[in-house]
Amino acid sequence: MLTHCQALTQACNYCEGETLVNVLDFKKDMGLWHGVLTAVMNRIHSISVPYAVMKACPLSWVQRVHVHKARVALVKCRDLHWAMMARREQRDTSLASLRMLIVADGANPWSVSSCDAFLNVFQSHGLKPEVICPCASSPEAMTVAIRRPGVPGAPLPARAILSMTGLSHGVIRVNTEDKNSALTVQDVGHVMPGALMCIVKPDGPPQLCKTDEIGEIIINSRAGGNMYYGLPGLTKNTFEVIPVNANGVPIGEIPFVRSGLLGFVGPGSLIFVVGKIEGLLLVSGRRHNADDLVATALAVEPVKTVYRGRIAVFSVTVFYDERVVIVAEQRPDASEEDSFQWMSRVLQAIDSIHQVGLYCLALVPANTLPKTPLGGIHISDTKQYFLDGNLHPCNILMCPHTCVTNLPKPRQKQPVGVGPASVVLGNLVAGKRIAQAAGRDLGMIEDQDLVRKHQYLTEALHWRAQTDADHVLFVLLNAKGAAVSTATCVQLHKRAEKIAAALTEKGSINTGENVVLLYPPSIDLIAAFYGCLYAGCVPVNVRPPHPQNLAATLPTVRMIIDVSKAACILTTQHLTRILRSKEAAASIYKPPTAEMIAYLDFSVSTTGMLTGVKISHAAVSALCRSIKLQCELYSSRQIAICLDPYCGLGFVLWCLASVYSGHQSILIPPFELESCLSLWLSTAQPARGVNLSCVRSCVVIAEERPRLALTHSFSKLFKDVGLSSRAVSTAFGSRVNLAVCLQGTTGPDPCTVYVDMKSLRHDRVRLVERGAPQSLPLMESGKILPGVRVIIVNPETRGPLGDSHLGEIWVNSPHNASGYYTIYGEESLQANHFNTKLSFGDPLTLWARTGYLGFVKRTELLDASGDRHDALFVVGSLDETLELRGLRYHPTDIETSVSRAHRSIAESAVFTWTNLLVVVSELCGSEQDALDLVPLITNVVLEEHHLIVGVVVIVDPGVIPINSRGEKQRMHLRDSFLADQLDPIYVAYNM
Repeated sequence: MLTHCQALTQACNYCEGETLVNVLDFKKDMGLWHGVLTAVMNRIHSISVPYAVMKACPLSWVQRVHVHKARVALVKCRDLHWAMMARREQRDTSLASLRMLIVADGANPWSVSSCDAFLNVFQSHGLKPEVICPCASSPEAMTVAIRRPGVPGAPLPARAILSMTGLSHGVIRVNTEDKNSALTVQDVGHVMPGALMCIVKPDGPPQLCKTDEIGEIIINSRAGGNMYYGLPGLTKNTFEVIPVNANGVPIGEIPFVRSGLLGFVGPGSLIFVVGKIEGLLLVSGRRHNADDLVATALAVEPVKTVYRGRIAVFSVTVFYDERVVIVAEQRPDASEEDSFQWMSRVLQAIDSIHQVGLYCLALVPANTLPKTPLGGIHISDTKQYFLDGNLHPCNILMCPHTCVTNLPKPRQKQPVGVGPASVVLGNLVAGKRIAQAAGRDLGMIEDQDLVRKHQYLTEALHWRAQTDADHVLFVLLNAKGAAVSTATCVQLHKRAEKIAAALTEKGSINTGENVVLLYPPSIDLIAAFYGCLYAGCVPVNVRPPHPQNLAATLPTVRMIIDVSKAACILTTQHLTRILRSKEAAASIYKPPTAEMIAYLDFSVSTTGMLTGVKISHAAVSALCRSIKLQCELYSSRQIAICLDPYCGLGFVLWCLASVYSGHQSILIPPFELESCLSLWLSTAQPARGVNLSCVRSCVVIAEERPRLALTHSFSKLFKDVGLSSRAVSTAFGSRVNLAVCLQGTTGPDPCTVYVDMKSLRHDRVRLVERGAPQSLPLMESGKILPGVRVIIVNPETRGPLGDSHLGEIWVNSPHNASGYYTIYGEESLQANHFNTKLSFGDPLTLWARTGYLGFVKRTELLDASGDRHDALFVVGSLDETLELRGLRYHPTDIETSVSRAHRSIAESAVFTWTNLLVVVSELCGSEQDALDLVPLITNVVLEEHHLIVGVVVIVDPGVIPINSRGEKQRMHLRDSFLADQLDPIYVAYNM
């Protein structure tokens, strides 16, 4: 401290009896060193002007200089600026007495303009040019350099006009371009007396810089700090620096102190400072000073937009590089149009002047950024708020497309010269078997009565009505948990016959015609289905929420028949009259062959397409038998079904399986679950409270890949009430085969593997360990049903693939659908989905293409026959996948990442629009969080999937359409977005 005061006294030539006006904080830094310590040593009269007085009267320090004939004034650039702005209030002041006007932040590159402007205004008030003395200091090195008072009339020190591009590369180049890309800096004088200075490279070992390089200023002096209190590790790195030469050899044994200032030594040993290490942003190998970027932003006429010039600049690490973020406070009266005009101009200015792209530019309401004790912006807190999603901007502009330039090159698929036969041969040579798996044999039925019962479901219902009339097949639950309707075999049989009579009376309907069922989920839906089969009609199942799709697919709908006033049946293909009598008996229709169509299964896929597939009587019977064998269904077994009853496996379990197998189905309509989420729990021993120990199998059914995390969480949640973790499994089915995999009551536990996500994007499977970065957990899709064979095929060459290779899942089974239904006669276009053959290998077997990607892996577990178990893993639907940058992405993977980005994201969905990735996220928090989601979503998709998000749409909860199976209808969402029907909270178009 003593040495420092002596050095300051010598450098500033302090004399006893001088008067010093101090505008700085006298408790620290320059205010303490000059205004207190050095003043005491030299018996200087020190006059302190508090900050509060300065805010009230910016000219107060100038008045003190005038009144007390002060010889020295200690100020910052802001004090010069404020005094200059307030000069009109008082004109009879004189600054002729000043011999030193010490500018404490003169090392700041902006200071030169403030000094010039202040001199220009106050030179007429006696201020002499040579008295302006900028200086440089830091808490560690204390005063680094200060300009000595000049001799009256002597030429002023020269300025350095440097190239901004050169500075970003760490070299000194005199600017020869336009003035916009130049940085003018003033010197901060010479090194302090008794000190030794070096310039070293700011990163890596402290290697001495060449004379044309920018580096960190380090000081050896007794007049500096020597440690951080209580931080020995940081102390060694900062206070014990030994410079090295180009070969890494130390140039001496003298320890230097890092000043944290960037600069160089100019002509005449003058020191120039161009910024601070603390504000240095290293972007793509180039260094940019945060203060320079702030100065550029402030130069873009921010008067209408930015509140009191409050701007923060920092960088965040996104996708292996630093990205520049600018946050500014917006004036309360600024319009959105003015704000976006200013933001777009700032983008252009920083790009042209600094040749760096902005990642994010955000405007927040006035006075909301975290502040330092003296009222400045707390940069590190602001950065943390941004990363945590707590910044709450009111306007935001993201430009990832322009600044993220280090993405991997897009994948270009090369034409494969290797044929499917060579692939098979290569797998055999490598010791890999063909990726195929099969369920157990269906076996033979010898009893003639059982043959008759199993051939047609109408006969099965008739047989049950005669042999086991009192047995309850169905129980329907409402939201209160009570059975609101039960139907015995006889009741169901009678209702079906009644409906058959109503349809066939007086020729209103002909055999083979289509009848569309629009029933609510009730026992009458089941009765109506069997009534149609009795009458020889082909029932079409259509989910009620999509009547508009019905009109598009079946445009010849003509009439409504009211049956028992329970619901409605729509008939198609010709105009018929309303039936007057419904009581006439109907004879049971017997199809001439089991290959005739039993019903058409219509459903809306997750891509928004309404399609119907033909299900024959033989396929219905085979499917029911396969499910019965897999799940060991018999009359005492109870199954609670919480599925959509209109199509797919849900329809089979609601309407068909009970009649075939004779077990009791407890039917829980999806809309009842909305009212009482725990309704299905009441089916497990409700009299004694919830006890799930009796549940032998809990199967999750969805078209999309099941969420493993959700399944595991479900198991843990209900573990305390007896649910076994091995009881929870998933099922897999498709349009061509309603049930491929379904976990039964026996068999090995479902296994889980972890797949590298990067390899999946390249249509490859690479298994990794649990916890590996970029790993995706996949759960086995149940156990393959009896009678079903599965093979993994290359969808392009149609050749079989090896074990653990990713390809399309093909299925051969007696319950495959027989084709798509269309009224336009274009079945042949899609015929190969149901009857196709391998291009190599087995030339005879007919396969159905499921349209799903997956792989087969042989496990160490044993199945019932004692052989090693083959597990089938479903990765996702081919129709759902997104082709971006030549890679294949599954929407659910991106959506899972997005949902983790912020606590306020309830659900999300992604789709593509003109080669842009669109992310729609539902906001479950406050609307002030809406804009916080935009950068976080962009960040997480970049980091985890190497994709740039084009549009981020923030919507209210419930906007993303989800069907009763929990699957997102992304194409409906896309259509709503393009038709401007979403009514979003905010839409961000990333530039």
